[in-house]
Parts: sequence; structure tokens; C-alpha cells
Amino acid sequence: MFFNEKERDLVKQVNDELMERIIGQAILYYPIDYEITNFHPLYGESLEKNFLAPIHVYAMVKWEGQETSTTNFGIDRLQSISIAFHKRRLTEDQDLFVREGDFVYHGDIFYEIVSLQEPKWLFGQVEHSFEIGAKCIRAREGTFNAK
Repeated sequence: MFFNEKERDLVKQVNDELMERIIGQAILYYPIDYEITNFHPLYGESLEKNFLAPIHVYAMVKWEGQETSTTNFGIDRLQSISIAFHKRRLTEDQDLFVREGDFVYHGDIFYEIVSLQEPKWLFGQVEHSFEIGAKCIRAREGTFNAK
């Protein structure tokens, strides 16, 4: 009601500076190339995904820890992180849309994005969310090849 485009632009400018110069961490983002990847017409999945060149992105990364579980094949360790992306910075400035199935590179480890959420609204306005939260799990060996 009292917050319009000028206030939203100010918040974007402040968030951009905070993310890139003070508290953000640099990651490499590997988006799926939807034009080349051959998806199954019924299930929408692909055995082999093709990726675009990596994009340098600043985000807030939080280490979620490591879970250990026992399966029929032995012990399985699952490492996870959560990433908070600045939505307007990605969509307006870098023309990037965060999606499940994309990969990120952080701390010498590749992670796959498994779920997304938009947890924060700007000034309580439903139509103006400013964060994209991504839950990522460590990619298994051989799942993703960055070359």
C-alpha cells in the first residue's frame, strides 16, 4: 500500500550490495539446457541432461550437515546445503531462473537442487517475493560431469 516501485528498487540495491560485497558467497550455477536436453514426453524426465555454461552467482549458503542412513547396500551419507538466492538479482540482472534438477558448485563439491521455496515477501506483499530458497544435496559420483 505505502511501498511502491522506488522502495522495492532500494531494497534490491541494498540486497545486491550486501550479497556481493559483505555476506554472500560465490557459487557456480549450472542450469539445464532445455533446448538440447531430450525429455521423455510423458514423464518429463531425461536420462542425460545437457547443461549451459556455469554462471557466477552470489548467494547465502548454509551448511545443513550430513545424515547417515543404512540401506540394503550399506551405509549412505547424504550431505546437504540450503541456498538463499536474491530473486530480482537473478531474474532481472542475470536472466537466470532457479529450477529443481540444476546443479551448483560450492566448496569443491557439486550439489543438485532438489526443492525450492519462496519464503519471504517484500513488505508483506504477496506478489513481491524477494528470495528463492533452494535445498540441495551432494551429487553422487558420476551423476554430474562439469566438463
